[in-house]
Amino acid sequence: MLYVKTKVLSSRIHGRGLFADEPIPEGSLVWRFTPGFDLRFTEEQMRTFPERLQSYLDSYSWHSKKSGLYCFASDNAKYFNHSPSPNCLSAYHDEEEEVVTTTLRAIEKGEELTEDYGAFEKYFQEGCF
Repeated sequence: MLYVKTKVLSSRIHGRGLFADEPIPEGSLVWRFTPGFDLRFTEEQMRTFPERLQSYLDSYSWHSKKSGLYCFASDNAKYFNHSPSPNCLSAYHDEEEEVVTTTLRAIEKGEELTEDYGAFEKYFQEGCF
């Protein structure tokens, strides 16, 4: 679940992106996996979905390094784009079910929020996105 005010706009990085709609201080909580709101699926469950849904989830979910499950953000956090020099970090913590995203530096209103997919995506390879 997002904890900061954001907008989805056209991105110079890829398609649509997630943009700050307020200044966000360094170290701020941006997003946290919220059970009951955000979703997780096994590979077997993913295969039972209609092809169109599988394709959508392939674009907007990630394969967790922690749980091995496919995770889906139910809010606009699915529009985070990858950057090799991100302004946010999604990291796993023992006390959390999945990733928690915080800012690595202060972010200005209107700036795109980015993260390094390799930090949390089990099968990420640079250049795939």
